[in-house]
Amino acid sequence: MPLNRLVLYAQDVDETAQFYEKHFGFKAKRLPGDRIVELVATSGGANLMLHPAMKGQRRGQSSIKLVFDVEDVEAFCRRCAEKGLEFGPIHKADGYLFANTKDPCRNSISASSRAFRKDG
Repeated sequence: MPLNRLVLYAQDVDETAQFYEKHFGFKAKRLPGDRIVELVATSGGANLMLHPAMKGQRRGQSSIKLVFDVEDVEAFCRRCAEKGLEFGPIHKADGYLFANTKDPCRNSISASSRAFRKDG
């Protein structure tokens, strides 16, 4: 069975939806009467389902990191910075680069070229 959806609990669902639309190319799908906003991955991959967080839930308390496959991490981080999203330092790993940031709910996000590395 493929993994097609991830639930993120958001204190501000609209702000979080706009963040993922602006920086990662998702398209928000809202159905009348549904509390969940589904963010459709327009370029393939898993959809994100934004669920309103409970009042006592702390931001970023879940142990999750969303990893987005990006062939050119440096260029992607520059484009994001132009739109107001700052990533931390770019790290070199075993044949790939990655950089980290947080969404408005303090969930961890990584832009990584791991999927594009040359094995061997």
